[in-house]
Amino acid sequence: MFGRRKKSNDTADAVGEAEQFADAEGADDPAAEPSPRRANLPPAPRPNGPWDLSEVRRADEGRVDLGGLFVPGVDGMELRVEVAGDAIVAATVVLKDSAVQLQAFAAPKKEGIWGEVRDEIAGGITSQGGVIDEVEGPLGWELRAQVPVQLPDGTNGVQLVRFIGCDGPRWFLRGVISGQGAVQPQAAGVLEQIFQDTVVVRGDGPMAPRDPIVLKLPDDAQMMPDGVQQEEQEGSRFAGGMGQLQRGPEITEVR
Repeated sequence: MFGRRKKSNDTADAVGEAEQFADAEGADDPAAEPSPRRANLPPAPRPNGPWDLSEVRRADEGRVDLGGLFVPGVDGMELRVEVAGDAIVAATVVLKDSAVQLQAFAAPKKEGIWGEVRDEIAGGITSQGGVIDEVEGPLGWELRAQVPVQLPDGTNGVQLVRFIGCDGPRWFLRGVISGQGAVQPQAAGVLEQIFQDTVVVRGDGPMAPRDPIVLKLPDDAQMMPDGVQQEEQEGSRFAGGMGQLQRGPEITEVR
């Protein structure tokens, strides 16, 4: 089944609270400004994707049509869509014990925002006791994070995740890799390829920078049955939902 679920997990809550704290702290400091190397930079070239709708001949060829995103289909993958209020705002591809969450946002016409977003995510996570390492990975600059979480038995632990991102023409695509893909390069290759082969549909209408690009269910999607519990997740739009990769009725399998 193709499931809608409202985003919910302890990791996302922790990261969301951290980013909100960091944003508020910066707002209280008039002198707080983005680092010069982060702000007002044009988007970097994207020779290998992700792609804008105008750059591909057939966006729907081999991809799942989610409206604002065309997500590549891979054998054995499972796809979740995540809801904020009444809008679908993210898609998560699960492959075995790894996952990548995809979410697209509006961005300025001639400026990239990934550098600033990395600063915000890093500041929020470290303010809550997490650890951040900014590295140049296979897809460019990324954050590798140890995010504090509460384990099912009530003890404290950490979840390892990778934040990847790409600035496009008037859009920004953010990915969150979790599970084995966050710690083992050999498990991340397919997830990285999914991120690169995703097509973003920004549309021509006016949008404020950083507004999420809303998604939709495919026309032939089958919804999960009524009565399956859905929970609300609060938090930062950039932190993303980083679930524990538990399989359930909210997941669809794409072959």
